[in-house]
Amino acid sequence: MSAKSAISKEIFAPHDERMLGAVQVKRRTKKKIPFLATGGQGEYLTYICLSVTNKKPAQASITKVKQFEGSTSFVRRSQWMLEQLRQVNGIDPHRDSPEFDLLFENAFDQWVASTASEKCTFFQILHHACQRYLTDKKPEFINCQSKLIGGNSILHSAADSVTSAVQKASQALNERGERLGRAEEKTEDMKNSAQQFAETAHKVGN
Repeated sequence: MSAKSAISKEIFAPHDERMLGAVQVKRRTKKKIPFLATGGQGEYLTYICLSVTNKKPAQASITKVKQFEGSTSFVRRSQWMLEQLRQVNGIDPHRDSPEFDLLFENAFDQWVASTASEKCTFFQILHHACQRYLTDKKPEFINCQSKLIGGNSILHSAADSVTSAVQKASQALNERGERLGRAEEKTEDMKNSAQQFAETAHKVGN
């Protein structure tokens, strides 16, 4: 089971929530936290997760989840409702970059995703969730490439790919049908020609 599947099962499923997406991150700037505040639990992996409740009306939230070194379980840390999100900063609108910032009403974090593609996927899901689950004030997306928040989302791309495949298959069938039709016409012409030739030969023979 992948880490994200395990997080979904351990952290969100027991609370009747669905995890929409997650990105593994580490801080760009380390916070100065007293040793006692961390519990002295050593190294850990951090995930920023987006989830939504199954109960209507659906409530979306962003949760920080950690997995400490040597442990197979995950721990829910900070959590914010999606409406508390004020700004999503993609850092660089001109190139693929793993860095991003999240600004909430009462918090600000600077992150680096494990890969630029993982950040891209998370941003697309996050932007779609904001459009779907927030009716009033939506967060500002700044310094983002168009593919992160525009029409070329993974959802639209998948739909476009399916549509394109169907169109190509339909075109191929049509072309095949046309070729078959032409072949049948040629066969019929040859048959008629052969029949005419036979009739002519029969008349000449008589």
